[in-house]
Amino acid sequence: MISVYELFIALRHLTSRRRQTIFSVLAVGLAVALLVWSQAMMVGFTDEMYAKTVDRMASVTVEPKPDEDYIHLYHKLTEDIWSIDGVVGVSPVLTGQATFEYKDRNKNVVMQGIQVAAHDSVLHINDDIVKGSFRDIEATQGSVVLGDALAEKLDVDIGDTIDAAFPEANPAALKVVGIYDSGTPLDKTLAITSQSTAQDFFDVANVVNSIIVRVDDREQAQAISERIDAMGYPASSWKETNPEIIQTLKLEGTSNAIILGLIIVIASFGIVSTLFMVVMEKTKEIGMLMAMGASRRSIMTIFVMESGILGLLGAILGVMLGATLAIQMGSYTYEVGEEAMAGITTIPFVVRLQDAVIIVMFTFLLNLIAGIYPASRASKLKPVEAIGRE
Repeated sequence: MISVYELFIALRHLTSRRRQTIFSVLAVGLAVALLVWSQAMMVGFTDEMYAKTVDRMASVTVEPKPDEDYIHLYHKLTEDIWSIDGVVGVSPVLTGQATFEYKDRNKNVVMQGIQVAAHDSVLHINDDIVKGSFRDIEATQGSVVLGDALAEKLDVDIGDTIDAAFPEANPAALKVVGIYDSGTPLDKTLAITSQSTAQDFFDVANVVNSIIVRVDDREQAQAISERIDAMGYPASSWKETNPEIIQTLKLEGTSNAIILGLIIVIASFGIVSTLFMVVMEKTKEIGMLMAMGASRRSIMTIFVMESGILGLLGAILGVMLGATLAIQMGSYTYEVGEEAMAGITTIPFVVRLQDAVIIVMFTFLLNLIAGIYPASRASKLKPVEAIGRE
């Protein structure tokens, strides 16, 4: 139990060396401000990463049974998947390779045959349309929607007709009825057409080779994929099909925490130095307190308390500075380059209350621990020798 006189003496020690106290608080405060600012950027980066990748891809991907090239009974399987709680979109897809040619330009592409309403419930392609209409691929037989980068590569626009061919496929002339911009690398290679047009092109009937699923909570994707597995069809969650996303976020978060944690540790040494100076200057006072009956435990408590007060003040100051800076910078975003990973072009700053609380507690406890050694030195002084020192 901390007594009033211990708190009073600790505060007197700190106020008697105001300059050193201020510098110690500022050192910790600046380190914490940097940590808060960096954490706000990391949270913003994570949110943007999910928005540009996970939220734009299928939560679960279902494939044909082993040793089969297609899902034949996909209508029944689609109904069964819809019956699972948490599923908000299911789209059967026929995917294959094709070569598109327009005038003197050609490009190898991934061609997907889809059902418009079902596919939009999973990937929301309609929201990314910048020219034409996504729904026209079903209204107009032999039509296609291209990514903007692919359309630019082929130099085509709405209304142009592309020649599509591939070994063992039926050549087709496809009219461009829409152009989309998802902001992902798929814009360079993906062409979307109706399921009937794709089945005619690939010369197959009433089959698909994948079913993609969207769930309302991406963290439940693994559990739902396991339920689909139990139906006899291999299913993979987005974490399994895109492990690099999780690895990237873990690597970024871990390196960020280590570097900034070391900064706070270094700043805490400033507090240790201040406490050693107080011990040296207050040797006589420590001896007198012990001669008057103060226990070694009380002396140690006083100096640990001083370290805690400095750490707490620095942490609070740092959180205020870091949060203010992040909020000001978060009012707009910063360009990081068109070729940035996963199509990310901006990083917002997001300040979370729980992060601020954790950082304050971490800094406070770290400085309490850092103050134990100088406090222990102070408590081990012998009263007679301490009073007699010049």
